[in-house]
Amino acid sequence: MLRKLPQTLRAFSTQAFGEISAQQRPKLVDSFNREHTYLRISITERCNLRCQYCMPLEGVDLTSKPELLTTKEILQLAEIFARQGVNKIRLTGGEPLINKDIVHLVEKLKDLDGIETVALTTNGVTLSRHLPDLINAGLDNVNISLDTLVPKKFEFIGRRPAATLSKVLKGIRAAVDSPLQSIKLNTVIMKGVNEDELCDFVSLTKEDRISVRFLEFMPFSGNAWSQRKFIPYQAQIEMIEEHFGKLLRHDDEHSSTSMNYSVDGHVGSIGFISSISRNFCGGCNRLRLTHDGNLKVCLFGKDEVSLRDILRDEDSTSLSSEKEEELVNIIGAAVRRKNFSHGGVEEIKREMKRPMILIGG
Repeated sequence: MLRKLPQTLRAFSTQAFGEISAQQRPKLVDSFNREHTYLRISITERCNLRCQYCMPLEGVDLTSKPELLTTKEILQLAEIFARQGVNKIRLTGGEPLINKDIVHLVEKLKDLDGIETVALTTNGVTLSRHLPDLINAGLDNVNISLDTLVPKKFEFIGRRPAATLSKVLKGIRAAVDSPLQSIKLNTVIMKGVNEDELCDFVSLTKEDRISVRFLEFMPFSGNAWSQRKFIPYQAQIEMIEEHFGKLLRHDDEHSSTSMNYSVDGHVGSIGFISSISRNFCGGCNRLRLTHDGNLKVCLFGKDEVSLRDILRDEDSTSLSSEKEEELVNIIGAAVRRKNFSHGGVEEIKREMKRPMILIGG
C-alpha cells in the first residue's frame, strides 16, 4: 500500500530538521538509500495532440495563468534542486515546445552549476523548426513520443489530422542528423491498436542511432485503461524475436527505466519500460515538478506538495536564504517519505487523480 503524505509538508521544515547551511545541504536521498539526481519539469499542460492514453476524450480544464509556474520560478526551483545534487533535468508537458520560453529555459538550465544534462520530451510535431535553436542553447538529448507509423492510425490515437505524422517523422530525421547525444522514441503499445507495428519500429534501429522504447500501457485518470488493451513486455519481446531472432541484452544502469536490447547488426537499440508487469522502483532516481508547481516523488503516487505556494509566500523579488532553506527542507522531507515502490494496477487506478497530461510525460 502507498503510505500517505500529510496535506502539507511545511511542518517538516526548519523546525523538524534544524537549520542546514549551504555547505551542509544533504543530497536528495530517501529512506531506501536511493539518491535522486534526475528532475522532470512540466512546463505546460497544453498540447497540440490529444493522445488517447494521455488526455481524456473530453479534454482537461486548463489551469489559470496565475496558478502556473513562471519561467523565473521554474529556474529558481531548478537551481535549488541542482544544489541538492540533481544533475539531469528533462523538460516535459503537455507539449513543451508550445512554451514560448523553451529555448531560454534550456539555455539557463544548462548554465546552472551541477546540471550536466538538459533533455526534452516532445511529440515532435514542431521539433524540426525548433531544433537548431535548442541545440545552440545546449540541449543534449531528446525523447520523441510516437505510437504509430501509419497515418490513419496516428489520426485515431492522437485525434489530429493524419498528415501531422509527416511533421513528426521530419522532426525525428532532424534529430538523428543533429549532434544530439541521444535520440529516443517512446512508443506506448496497446493491444488491438499498434502491437502489429512492433517490428516496424524495431526496423527503425537498423541504420539509425535511435533507441526505440516500448512502454506498457499505464493507467491514468481518464485514459480508459483496461486489461484488454494491455500487452506485457514479455509478450512484446516474443513477438519481436519471432521476426528478428534472439535479442542481445545490454548492461543497464541501475537507475534505468528500461530493459535495453538490440538486434544483431542494428545500429540503434530497443528498450522495454515495464511499469506494470515488472516495476523498476528499486533504482528510481527521479522526481517530478508539475506545471502548477507541485512536487511528485512518484509518478503513480497521488500525494503532492506545492513548492509554488511556498516560493510565493514572500514579499520579495528575489529568493531569500531563509525561503530557500525552507524549500530545501520540504523537498528533502518529501523525498525521505517516498515509498519503495508504487502499488499494483487496481491501486493505481483508484489513487490516480490526474491524467498524464497534467502530470508531465
